[in-house]
Amino acid sequence: MTEESSPQTIYYRRGRFSARLPTDRLYTPSHFWLLEDEPGVWSVGFTKFASRMLGDLVELNFQAASGDAVDTGQTVGTVEGFKALSELYCVVDGVFLGHNPALDADLTLADAQSKPDSWLYRVRGAPEAHAVDVNGYVEFLNLTIDKMKEQYDDQSKPC
Repeated sequence: MTEESSPQTIYYRRGRFSARLPTDRLYTPSHFWLLEDEPGVWSVGFTKFASRMLGDLVELNFQAASGDAVDTGQTVGTVEGFKALSELYCVVDGVFLGHNPALDADLTLADAQSKPDSWLYRVRGAPEAHAVDVNGYVEFLNLTIDKMKEQYDDQSKPC
């Protein structure tokens, strides 16, 4: 994608967190973005919020192979970040088309949601039912950050 054809973005800022959210994608409550590359083919990547929660990526492994049938919520791999180790879940029902080979050479690409090679994996199928447009994701981010702030405030109160 060239700069001239870059998607529109919404600038989101809340406290010390900020992100540019492309409007041409769907977003999931588990903080993945989905971009329809061609009808029914979805590239999936981490949102900036997910990247921030994971920290710098250390390792990414895929258990699903190209051609495997996958379901929403199914583990397709693992991701290890500086701050967290997590399973990598599928957010599309369909057929796994493979992981991004560019990540084998440069794992930091997964942190840059605005770059063309920042996707993690591709699936032919239908996005999870809870995937929303950028405006729905902004609402979800607000709720998530409110909840995190509330938990932090509760932990900070003297006994």
